[in-house]
Amino acid sequence: MLNYLWGFMIVIGIVYAAFTGNLPAVTNAALDSSKEAVALCITMLGVMSLWVGLMRIAENCGIISGAARTLNPFLRFMFPAIPKGHKANEYISTNIIANVFGLGWAATPAGLKAMEEMSQLNNHSQIASKDMCTFLILNVSSFQLIPVNMIAYRSQYGSVSPAAIVMPALLATAVSTVVGILAAKVLERTWP
Repeated sequence: MLNYLWGFMIVIGIVYAAFTGNLPAVTNAALDSSKEAVALCITMLGVMSLWVGLMRIAENCGIISGAARTLNPFLRFMFPAIPKGHKANEYISTNIIANVFGLGWAATPAGLKAMEEMSQLNNHSQIASKDMCTFLILNVSSFQLIPVNMIAYRSQYGSVSPAAIVMPALLATAVSTVVGILAAKVLERTWP
């Protein structure tokens, strides 16, 4: 449905531009936007490569597994129904660590794998388990120490201080995560 809506708006915009004599401006805007999109993709590819590479080095050095062990008490509190040592805990840890470093694109595959593992624990039910809902809340709130994407976007668009977003993002994601955890734990008591 959304594709039809976007398509309709594009067609209406082009037709309106043609009738008002602004078709060259629409063409120029489309070309400028496509150049900007390619430049942004190249910038993001570089940033993504750097951070995913650092994550891979951290994984090979054992930093990720150490961080995952450090997260175990938190995971036991957040996901009590997941058995200790289950594969879902590893995927959840990887997802949380990637989100903390602002690597949402790297967190997604681990998050999907975590949900698959929790779905198996939930006997592939069509209704999400409490742990699945809690993980979704935790993943969406996404506490971040370093908002890599925002820094890259701000840098690409000429910000004087691209990293100025770090403290506000840290505060906002910390608050959203705490509120999410509190909401999950309160609602967990009311779920059947």
